[in-house]
Amino acid sequence: MNDADSRLSLLLVDDDEVFRSRLVVALRARNYDVREASNAAMAIGMAEIETPERAIVDLRIPGPSGLDIVKALKALDPATQIVVLTGYGSIATAIEAVRLGARDYLTKPADVDRIVAALEGHPPGAEPEETPSLARVEWEHIQRVLADTEGNVSEAARRLGVHRRSLQRKLARYPSLR
Repeated sequence: MNDADSRLSLLLVDDDEVFRSRLVVALRARNYDVREASNAAMAIGMAEIETPERAIVDLRIPGPSGLDIVKALKALDPATQIVVLTGYGSIATAIEAVRLGARDYLTKPADVDRIVAALEGHPPGAEPEETPSLARVEWEHIQRVLADTEGNVSEAARRLGVHRRSLQRKLARYPSLR
């Protein structure tokens, strides 16, 4: 058996080319046979040809979401171990990802050792992960909505169901969380 036969196949799906290429290098150094895709169609096409043993899927990519990819990968091979990565973590999407069959759900930035530990089902360390404060969760949600509205405070306030001035006060109140 040669070295290529002992490597676990891994499909990495992320639209951020710089992040994806760095993660590919790090994962190959950890003995994974990595294939990469930047969108759902490419990822599902690759998986239909050869189902991966492991997958890392970004939640937010152009077109169908990472959750759609998780569903498709599990339909092709229920044994595929999947970790969902996202810069926009929420309890609802974490629950949905796990319900669809993801092994774990990590927020970016996540280091390679943490990602590999999640892929292999090992705890990342003896220290429990710190639970974010309610203020931090609110701040991240506001930032996500602001990003979705391309920084338009008035539109973000409308989507959040708050007055524009209230949102501006919240943005000014937490400069340390930025």
